[in-house]
Amino acid sequence: MNRYISIVPALLLLIITGCSTDDGMEEMEPIPPNTYDLGIYPQPSSGWMGESDPYNTTGWTADVMPYYENGQFHMFFLHDAQNKPAGEGFHDIHEFETENLVNYDYKGRAIDYGNAGQPDFAIGTGSLIKADGTYYYYYTGHNGTSVFLEENPRESVLLATSRDLENWTKQRDFIITAPEGYYDFEFRDPQVLYNEEVGEYWMLVSAQTDARKAVILLFTSDNPATGNWTAQEPLYTTTDEENYLMMEVPDLFKMGDYWYLIFSENWKDKITHYRVATSSTGPWEKPVNDMVDGQYFYAGKTVSDGTNRYLAGWTARKSPETNSGTKDFGGNLVVHELEQQADGKLLSVKAPSSVSSVFTNSEASEVQETSSGVTENGNSFHIDASEGQSKVVFQNLNGSSMVSGTVSISQEANAGFFLGGNNNPSESFRIQLEPRNNKIIAINNGTFENVVYFNFDANTNYNFELYIDGSVAVLYLNDEVALSSRIYGIYESPWGIYGEFASSEFGDIQINAEN
Repeated sequence: MNRYISIVPALLLLIITGCSTDDGMEEMEPIPPNTYDLGIYPQPSSGWMGESDPYNTTGWTADVMPYYENGQFHMFFLHDAQNKPAGEGFHDIHEFETENLVNYDYKGRAIDYGNAGQPDFAIGTGSLIKADGTYYYYYTGHNGTSVFLEENPRESVLLATSRDLENWTKQRDFIITAPEGYYDFEFRDPQVLYNEEVGEYWMLVSAQTDARKAVILLFTSDNPATGNWTAQEPLYTTTDEENYLMMEVPDLFKMGDYWYLIFSENWKDKITHYRVATSSTGPWEKPVNDMVDGQYFYAGKTVSDGTNRYLAGWTARKSPETNSGTKDFGGNLVVHELEQQADGKLLSVKAPSSVSSVFTNSEASEVQETSSGVTENGNSFHIDASEGQSKVVFQNLNGSSMVSGTVSISQEANAGFFLGGNNNPSESFRIQLEPRNNKIIAINNGTFENVVYFNFDANTNYNFELYIDGSVAVLYLNDEVALSSRIYGIYESPWGIYGEFASSEFGDIQINAEN
C-alpha cells in the first residue's frame, strides 16, 4: 500500500531563489579546517575549530557518504569528536576531497547539527543526489533527549540543499518520519538514487517494523524538488535465519548484469554484507560468502567514477588507543575497489589501483631473525613448521608501507603475518590464513578479533598486498578479499611472517614505501 508522506510546496521556489531565509530554511557557513597530513586512511585533523575548543581536540571518521563529480571524490562523513560536552549536539557532517583516493584534502564542516529542540540534535548517515542543478542531501535527524521525545519521534529523514556542494541550507519544512506500521525510534540512513530501470527516484531507509523486524524500506519520488516521497513495501526484510536487529546504511547499485544491495548489520558482529539480484526489485540472493570485509570495517557505501566502483567505510579505533583497548565507534576512512568475479555475479574486493601505484619506493627487507625450519632464498622463504611454529622476523617498518608477495600453504598449516608486538608471533597481532577452515582471521595477542572467508586451494600461490598506514592495516588476498585491522605500535616493533603445523611458502616479499 502506498502512503503519502511529505509535501513541501514551497521547497522548489526556495531552492530557486536561494537568497532569502525564513523559519523553514537555515543557511550554514562551511567551517574550513587546519592543514594536515592525512595519509591514505585519513581521519579529521585535531583542533579544527581552534586548539582551545574542547569539542574538537580529536576527531574520527565515522559513516562515509561518498559522492563523485568532475574528477573529485567528495567523501562526506559523520565527524565523531572525542569530547562531546553536555548540551551540545554531535556527528556533524564533514568532508574529505580527493582526486585519487591517495591524497586527501580535509574541507571541514559541511552541515552542522541542530540544537536540543530540533530533530537533528545529532546527525546520522545520509546521501546526496543532484537534480536540475541542485544538490539534495538527505540525512538522518536523531534526537534522543527526553523532552524532545515527549512529542516527536527519535529519528527522521531531513534535507539540506546546495548549488555548489559547499554552502548548504537546511530545509526545515521537510521531514519524513516512520510510516504507519514502522517503529519511529529506528528510522535512519537514507540512500537516494535515480533508478533508471524503473524511471524514478528511490530512497532506501533502514527501519524496523512495529514488531521490531529489520527492513530496508523503500520510498519513491518523481522529482526531489517537489518534496513528495511515497512509502512502498520494503525492498528487503531480514530473514528468520539472519534475524538482524538493523540493516544500516543501505546502498543499491548495478554492475554488469546484476544489482547489488549492500548494508551493515548492527547486531552481534557489525559486518557489511551484500545481496545480489537480476532486478532492482529483487528477489535478493545471499551469496555463500556475503561479507566484503571483517568486523573492523563498517558502514560501507559505494561510489563510482564512471569506470570503477569503490566501497568507502571506516576501520574502527580502540579506546584507549592500545591493542588491549576496546573496539569503539569511528576511526579512519578506508576505501576498497569492487569488481565482479569471473562468474560476473559475485563481488571481489581489491586495493584501488591508484593506491597501489604510489607505493613504488623499494625498501630493503632486512631479516633480523629466523627460527628452525626456515629456508631463505633471497626474498622468498620456505617455512617447515611441523614441530609447531616457525617464523621470520624483519626490521621495523619506517612508515606508510605496502608489503607484497605470494603465499602458498599446505592444507594442514596456518601461515600469516605478525605486527605490533615483539619477536614472538603469539605475543603480537597476527593476521592468519587457514586453508583447512577457508578463512583469514585476526588474533590479538592470543585473542580472536576479526574474520573473513576465502576458499583456499592447498599449495596454491596467492598474491597478497598488506597496506599499513599509522595504526590501520589492510590485507588484500588475490584481489578477491580484504581484511581491515586496527593495530597499534606497528612502527615501534619488528614485523614478520610465520607458519604453523606444516609447510608454507612466502615468495618474492617486497616492501615499498609511498613515493
